[in-house]
Amino acid sequence: MTPTPQGGDEPLTWIRSSTGRPTLNLGDLWRYRELGYFLIWRDVKVRYKQTVLGVAWAVVQPLASMLVFALFFGRLAGMPSDGVPYPIFALAALVPWALFSQGMNQAANSVVGSEELIQKVYFPRLVIPIAAVGTGVVDFLFGFSILIAMMPFYGVLPSLRTLWLPLFILLALAASLAIGLWLAALSARYRDVRHLIPFLSQLWLFATPIAYPSSVVPDAWRPLYGLNPMVGAIDGFRWSLLGVDTGPGPTIAVSVAVTLGILFTGALYFRRTERIFADVV
Repeated sequence: MTPTPQGGDEPLTWIRSSTGRPTLNLGDLWRYRELGYFLIWRDVKVRYKQTVLGVAWAVVQPLASMLVFALFFGRLAGMPSDGVPYPIFALAALVPWALFSQGMNQAANSVVGSEELIQKVYFPRLVIPIAAVGTGVVDFLFGFSILIAMMPFYGVLPSLRTLWLPLFILLALAASLAIGLWLAALSARYRDVRHLIPFLSQLWLFATPIAYPSSVVPDAWRPLYGLNPMVGAIDGFRWSLLGVDTGPGPTIAVSVAVTLGILFTGALYFRRTERIFADVV
């Protein structure tokens, strides 16, 4: 029976370290969902508070990247773009890539950045990287609005395929969280992991069909290429929004399977490692 404090009516709550195999305990995540909403709102306010460009930075960044890609890859290198004007072709990849990259970086540093909260209050630690990934959705919405506004200018109009778009956005978010969970747990234990993240992001960008279409990859190599989770997300994003031919198929199926595998194992590893977060962060 749970003991009660002397002279009080409220029962004591004992919090003990979990033993045995880690479980995801998704029920706790649902009970603490309001904390997740608060962390997202806090991070969004901090990001845009006392800034010169403010929300405009979420628009300037993908547009500037699009101009660089259009100049060097589209005009100078003559990179194919699946029959779509190259600027809109590049922007349609840069917008979901920014969602993935920003979420991955925020999630990777989220545990170390929440040191005081972790050491003082009990809550399911998975809330922290999930909220960090959710923060990037705000920037994504601004970038996506610019993409939609530019499409008619280049003569590209959405079709019924757009109904599939939320699934590919969800795939990008899942990939971001999946990698972010592994990096967050590793960063808490090994601080030099954070120095690897910028290099990993740059390398990953060029291993993803952003500056070039995945159609340049030989058919025999497509399933192997799909081991990169963002290949499926970006190919699907372009297929549903721009109407290119690179649509659902083995490559996207492989990307989905890999993403789910990394997400599940990453969540388990995070849960196992979180027992020592308060001691090492």
